[in-house]
Amino acid sequence: MQNIENKAEGLTQKVRYYLMTSMGRTLEQATIDEFYRALCYTLREEIMVHWFASAQTQHQKDCRTLYYLSMEYLPGRLLSNNLTNINSLELVKQVLHKTNRNLAEIIGRESDLGLGNGGLGRLASCYLDSLATHHYPARGYGLRYQYGIFEQQIWDGMQIEAPDCWLMRENPWELRRDLHKRSVHFCGLVTPDTNIHGDQIHHVRDYEEVWAVPHDLPIIGYSDNDKYSVTTLRLWTTKESPRNFQLQRFNAGRLDQAAENSTLTDVLYPADHHETGRRIRLKQEFLLVSASVQDIIRLYLENHENFRAFADRVRIQINDTHPSLVVAELIRLLTQRYDLPWTTAVEMTQTVCGYTNHTIMSEALEEWDQNLFNYLLPRQARVIERLNHDFLTSVRARYPNDEEKIRRLSILEGGKVRMANLAILGSHRVNGVAELHTQILKDRVFKDFHELYPNKFINVTNGVTQRRWLLHCNPKLAHYITSRIGDSWITKFSDIAKLADFADDPVSLNELLAIKRVMKQRFIQFLKARNRLRDHEGHELEDIPLVNADSIFDVHIKRIHEYKRQLMNALHILMLYHEIKDNPEHTRVPRTFIFAGKAAPGYEAAKSIIRLIYCIARKINNDPDIKDAIKVVFVTNYSVSRAEIIIPATDLSEQISTAGMEASGTGNMKMAINGALTIGTEDGANIEMKASIGEKWWPFSFGSSADELQKLREDQTYSSWDICTSNPSIQRAVDSLRDGSLARTDREHEALYGLYNALLQGHYGKSPDSFYVLKDLQDYYATQRRVDELYAEPETWARHLIHNIAGMGPFSSDNSIKTYADHIWGLEPCPPDDEILSRIRHEYTLNDRPYTLTMA
Repeated sequence: MQNIENKAEGLTQKVRYYLMTSMGRTLEQATIDEFYRALCYTLREEIMVHWFASAQTQHQKDCRTLYYLSMEYLPGRLLSNNLTNINSLELVKQVLHKTNRNLAEIIGRESDLGLGNGGLGRLASCYLDSLATHHYPARGYGLRYQYGIFEQQIWDGMQIEAPDCWLMRENPWELRRDLHKRSVHFCGLVTPDTNIHGDQIHHVRDYEEVWAVPHDLPIIGYSDNDKYSVTTLRLWTTKESPRNFQLQRFNAGRLDQAAENSTLTDVLYPADHHETGRRIRLKQEFLLVSASVQDIIRLYLENHENFRAFADRVRIQINDTHPSLVVAELIRLLTQRYDLPWTTAVEMTQTVCGYTNHTIMSEALEEWDQNLFNYLLPRQARVIERLNHDFLTSVRARYPNDEEKIRRLSILEGGKVRMANLAILGSHRVNGVAELHTQILKDRVFKDFHELYPNKFINVTNGVTQRRWLLHCNPKLAHYITSRIGDSWITKFSDIAKLADFADDPVSLNELLAIKRVMKQRFIQFLKARNRLRDHEGHELEDIPLVNADSIFDVHIKRIHEYKRQLMNALHILMLYHEIKDNPEHTRVPRTFIFAGKAAPGYEAAKSIIRLIYCIARKINNDPDIKDAIKVVFVTNYSVSRAEIIIPATDLSEQISTAGMEASGTGNMKMAINGALTIGTEDGANIEMKASIGEKWWPFSFGSSADELQKLREDQTYSSWDICTSNPSIQRAVDSLRDGSLARTDREHEALYGLYNALLQGHYGKSPDSFYVLKDLQDYYATQRRVDELYAEPETWARHLIHNIAGMGPFSSDNSIKTYADHIWGLEPCPPDDEILSRIRHEYTLNDRPYTLTMA
């Protein structure tokens, strides 16, 4: 106890020091924001010791290292998670007590890092956490988006995109590294040449030069002692390099062209329904790839004089299709800048690269217009042309009379550059992210590639870090678990299975339900304080619906997309509303439906679904006949920090995607480990979760299988009209979209009528009900009734919760990373060397001395 008090006093003095030297403030004068930054600077000192020791150890031991390229990361707030991972939360609480500060206020000063959108970014951050916790030598690369993807505001039901100003305040965790900035070239005139091996290369002149400036973030691994690893997340920006602003064009009045290259990292996924958006998107992807590959080679050459060991020491993971250009750029650099033979460069690239596919949706597999590609990236285009020519020559030798197969396999086809094909050809392993998803890739999406390279394809089911999504965000439940089975689950999640031994203990069941109620009350407080909808002029509304903590919290939180079927959930709410309205003596359990998620700015159908949810909420929440039976809530601007409030409060987890379309899902995992039951289709990781938890404890499975839906597509026998007209309750709900009972304005009517057409006539460029909402709706409705029945038996419900938590051992990101390390990367742990750590700590201690500039 005395040791903690001494440490707290030392930490307090260091906070005072930073307040005075960095901000010119005393402890008493400091604002909350200033205190937050001073505290982060103080903690960063200790973290820097481990960060430096981790890097020095890996450099000295010349470890094989993973380089993870992703367009998205969603680490959330760093302060609170860092305190959890280095076991310093109690210490900092003492500091705050000494200084009369409030922990929640201090943590609340930090913005969520605006580096991603949804599951892809959160998964990447979970993986970095697991890599650091288990001491794997790794580094992440991404882009430092000035305004994130956007801040979501809901104005009278309409999504409005505002800049996410997460960088308005200084980020005390990041380090700017100008020494390692990289030059990236676009456009220009190409002249052919040969390297020393006679292989054709291409030089470029009159190009656009863009400087990418790196900012590094520390990703801290969990440890219950004072030895932990720190992984680097390097983020590139074009915003802070004046070389990127073209003053001559600005002075000529061409303001948009003058600033284009300085704005490449302004926004994640700029709208691509116009030429400028498509151009910037492609530039973004190449910026990430080119700067990162140059940096990877720089790091390798710090330990090597040639490239003989490159294929052994380097592993690059392409996270989804966006960074696929790493294949072309790495081959180009090896052959042109470093004079390697073409064949050697290709073989090296295929050895070091791995590709993770996250979707079967055709629009996400990315195909670039070949003319645009040739204009922006002329040298990389020529690399791809030769790579494709060599590949198709070998395929024709094997399949001499099958030109259809050749076209399907080709990287270049129909004036398009197929990025997924490039990634597959350039990688030694291709993985899906759930067993069903991987099988669909093999059997349908990449069937021809799988026939050519059957051993290239592998499954690695996604996982989440239990440290962020249980230990950190739900400390009461974490303590509940640890008090029963110990704390080994924090780094070895398979031990969570021991919790099943308490499924018949009445005390454990009641305590679990009590914890859930506390979390629900916390969410209600958040709704009152932080969640604001707006009127049509953008003014905040005060009428927050009164939510009953004893109701079922039915939660659907994910990116708004037709295949995720928020529309089916909304139609079920209407069916339930009509049922209760018609039967005042109903016995339904009160239900609070909670939605959250962003729609892509150019995705009209998704935006219309948000409008529908808003219209339904307005109708039901203000109907005196319904009282507390149903409430509908939309949480705006969904983020990691908001998920940390919603997920622990969840009773029912909505995982109702069209079977075969959700690659894996990770929200399903987060809610399950926090004590929620899943209502879900046989899709993504739901299937594996059901198998691990046990069918007895997974009572709310419903809907058509992926095979059944595929047969309907092939036979073209599905009629949503027949389903609608043969089921009165479904027809009544669907008719609500057009009969004026929900819409009040012309814009609302237009949006809802578009959804009606999408279900019955085809709309938004798709066939009628192409996501089979009406096909599964009646089964979904019946399954939701079973939810009521089980929830009405609290002890039985709690027993299901315990078995669900206990069955989630395989779905830790630690398990996923070990599979990648063993079967794709061949990576071994490399913890900080004791001697190196001791030396760096000693050097830091020697230099941590006060001094004065006067000679007296």
